[in-house]
Amino acid sequence: MTISVAQAQVFFLVFTRVMATIIHVPVLGGQNIPNPVRIGLGLLLSAILLPWQALPAEAPMTGPVLYLVAIGKELLIGTLVGFAAVLTFGAAQIAGETMGLSSGFASSRVLNPALGDTSSAIDQLFMMMAMLLFMVLNGHHIFLVALQHTFSLLPVSADLPSLDGQRLMSMTSQLILSGVQMALPVMGALLLTDITLGLLARVAPQVQVFFLGLPLKIGVALIVLSMTFATAAPMLSDLFKQMGPRMLELIAK
Repeated sequence: MTISVAQAQVFFLVFTRVMATIIHVPVLGGQNIPNPVRIGLGLLLSAILLPWQALPAEAPMTGPVLYLVAIGKELLIGTLVGFAAVLTFGAAQIAGETMGLSSGFASSRVLNPALGDTSSAIDQLFMMMAMLLFMVLNGHHIFLVALQHTFSLLPVSADLPSLDGQRLMSMTSQLILSGVQMALPVMGALLLTDITLGLLARVAPQVQVFFLGLPLKIGVALIVLSMTFATAAPMLSDLFKQMGPRMLELIAK
């Protein structure tokens, strides 16, 4: 079978959008995944998702300037779709960072390979739980189906949709709020702990509240976190199930 240059150009545009999307999702194309694996996954998905309509060998190829513009469009579309997907993991990261900052775990930060950044131990624990729940709920299926729908909504080389900044800000603020809500039980328990320690310092000044408070707050945070999983898991499930509509919402015309 003869593959025309025009067909190869279309495949590379599909590959560009796919790669620009999956590199944002920690489970599929995060920084901890080797580049050959990411590129191989991108090529495989591009071959599957490509709206295959074989072009004749004599089909005209796109000029260099127009082709560079088309590549830029696909990069932008893929980045928007990937950003909408990674916002869900961002909500879990915000929850973990907030709990770690309040409990004292933030003083010992280590590399988080899932995000390629330093984070606290409690943040890594929460992110690992979120990624495990993502796979259990077939979140990768939701992501791939939404990625395929982007080619129905915006075919290759289609005009860019009108970018609504208000829609992007609203989506971001909702997911930040969800992250804070997941961290509220731990934050509330630690606030009560701080108030108790403050009263103890006034009642018994001889007690070294600082040395007593750090291990106490860590213990309280771990106990409340273990109970918080029961309420955080349904919230994360809803966020993952809405990942597909959010990915398509940003590029909707």
